[in-house]
Amino acid sequence: MTNAYKATVNIVPSERQLNLKTHKFGAFVYFGMNTFTAADIGSGFTSPKTFGPEDFSAENIVSAVKSAGMTSLVLTVKHYDGFCLWPSRQTDYTIAESNWMDGGGDIVKAISDECARQGIAFGIYFPVWDKHEESYGSGEQYDNFVNGQLAELLTDYGDIFMVWLDHTAGKGNNGKIQSSFDWNGYYKLIRLLQPNAIIAGHGPDARDVGNHRGVCRTSEWSVVPKSLGPDENGLIHFGDTMKLDLGSRKAIKREKEFIWYPAVALVPMRPNWFYRSEDDVVVKTKDKIIKLYYNSVGANTALYLGVAVDKRGRIPSVDSQILKNLGKDLKLMFGYNLADSAEFSASSSLSELYSPERIKLQNGFWRPAEGDKKPELIIKLSEPDMFDKIVISENIANGQHVEKFRVYYKNEKNKWKLFYKGTVIGSERICTSKPVKSDEIKLVFEQYRDFFEIFSVAIN
Repeated sequence: MTNAYKATVNIVPSERQLNLKTHKFGAFVYFGMNTFTAADIGSGFTSPKTFGPEDFSAENIVSAVKSAGMTSLVLTVKHYDGFCLWPSRQTDYTIAESNWMDGGGDIVKAISDECARQGIAFGIYFPVWDKHEESYGSGEQYDNFVNGQLAELLTDYGDIFMVWLDHTAGKGNNGKIQSSFDWNGYYKLIRLLQPNAIIAGHGPDARDVGNHRGVCRTSEWSVVPKSLGPDENGLIHFGDTMKLDLGSRKAIKREKEFIWYPAVALVPMRPNWFYRSEDDVVVKTKDKIIKLYYNSVGANTALYLGVAVDKRGRIPSVDSQILKNLGKDLKLMFGYNLADSAEFSASSSLSELYSPERIKLQNGFWRPAEGDKKPELIIKLSEPDMFDKIVISENIANGQHVEKFRVYYKNEKNKWKLFYKGTVIGSERICTSKPVKSDEIKLVFEQYRDFFEIFSVAIN
């Protein structure tokens, strides 16, 4: 193992980054002026009076998200046009200037309160481009404006689990362009006011996987070169994050410094992020979303599904039904674990504290002995049963190390047959195959960095 590989071994996530594993499947809820203008990017000139949901229901929105099995909701508190879903004191381009609730409404508060009531983690999407704001393009004055709005959002709306910063920046309505942003200042403020919040998108805690298709790389590493994260000015150079290979031995052979920087995949349920009535007939199906779930959550990447709120202020009925059916199917697919009653054994264990039984008892993890170059984990079911999915998780609190593994099952002739061949595991790897019937499964770890720890194995 070269020095580059050695440098990756002890890279571990922070507590806030570990929280992304808990919220591996969530929603980006899109609602704002664009909902009423059918624009992708609003003009910033549209009158606040245009915003007028007829039957807004925070309960409807949060319940729809929760019904899909999502544990978190990130709200577009504003978009590039600058219109704010809360009565910001920094601008007059807000919900307070609309006719909705006679200017006394606050969408951000309604959604955040409802998330707290239903046990859903609440986050905010915040763009640094504000076409309406007069100070845009002025440098420090505009940074102060951004910090003022962030301070409102981070102090008035309870616990914020994620702040997704959107780095997109074009021309303002004043004809100016903000050539640079005080990213470090934004990060510092967020850390001060919401120390547990994951700063993602353009941030130091989690990265955009690099597309809006809801899929990640075949081998998605959470340990990547430090150069992919913020530089000394807090700026992220996104061209580098689009590469197909970010963390393999070949990709990092010349690197010296590494960071824990997990991926998040974004994808809208509809062709457009914001609601358009013509999209009602082209909403992604439940089966399509499940496939995306396998290729993101099941491949060491969090999945955040773009959910559009309609002009009523509710989730469209077709979307709501898809989300509900999605949640039911995911529960059926992963709710019953055959391994719960199985016996675990291994080719070796570092000590009794790291025995494979720890996986079954859910009070630790298995770690093979140092001299075991090709460790094996054996799972013996109480009786033969059918399954088509095996879900494996590393103990990522101590890093990501597995590079190559295979899964076998014992057939009716008592011979080992290949079930799945994979590369990285990380937070979660969903191994799929055609349905097979067996009472014995073997995981063979063919390549890893220094050591690895298996936290859980589920057979569904």
